[in-house]
Amino acid sequence: MLLAQISDLHIKRPGALAYRRVDTAAALAHCVARLNACVPRPDAVVITGDLVDHGTVEEYLHLRALLAPLEIPFYLLVGNHDERGALRDAFGDHPWLFAGGEFVQYAVDIGPLRLLALDSQVPQHSGGALCDARLAWLEAQLEAARGMPVVIALHHPPFDSGIGHMDQQRLDPASAARLETVVERHDNVERVICGHVHRPMFVRFARTIASTVPSPAHQVALDLRDDAPSAFRLEPPAFALHYYAPATGLVTHHAYVDEGPGPYPFYEPNGKLID
Repeated sequence: MLLAQISDLHIKRPGALAYRRVDTAAALAHCVARLNACVPRPDAVVITGDLVDHGTVEEYLHLRALLAPLEIPFYLLVGNHDERGALRDAFGDHPWLFAGGEFVQYAVDIGPLRLLALDSQVPQHSGGALCDARLAWLEAQLEAARGMPVVIALHHPPFDSGIGHMDQQRLDPASAARLETVVERHDNVERVICGHVHRPMFVRFARTIASTVPSPAHQVALDLRDDAPSAFRLEPPAFALHYYAPATGLVTHHAYVDEGPGPYPFYEPNGKLID
């Protein structure tokens, strides 16, 4: 089973550039083509928030048009740049978006895996939080999924990245501690996957691993200072491929949207290593 993860698309109105420099729409179109071309093709794509830049219906309709060529089922989460109502207006034919009442959170089965999408948004704030209702929903879903491998997805990472300006807008520490307590009680959680930081990171969390993923557009500058300036780089766009097999659990690969030259063989036709 193969689950792709992309995040932080920051789609704007048609023709607009993010930060007057990044064509996020072209970047997503390129990523969609790459996902369609994957062999083997992913069973599903989870998109872990910051789908658009300003949370308008116009932006979500643009996003919908950009995702239309994607030949793989996809699941959307909200980030701090998103707006729940506008998202639901534009994607009203996706019933899982309405399963969580006030919050955009839901449970779906993807092959043998159960994906639990958790809403960490605090409207009008960059940082995230989890209230009693959201954590109670997660606890109930984990109880219902006992015996199944589970992936929990949310936008804000529940850990420090070391990038100062991003750590000021992570999942708030109190919410992260409560999330860790809930996850700790369930040994079937394969991974907690997040977005927000526009970089690949992995850390031990509860009895599992928490991770983030690069963006298909721009990346946050890797500057591990407490006073790091808020800045981005046009590093190679990328996404994650989470491969699940019962014997090994979840194995994560990061794939670049732009494939390099190759593949080239290691061996001659006669079986001798090329020297």
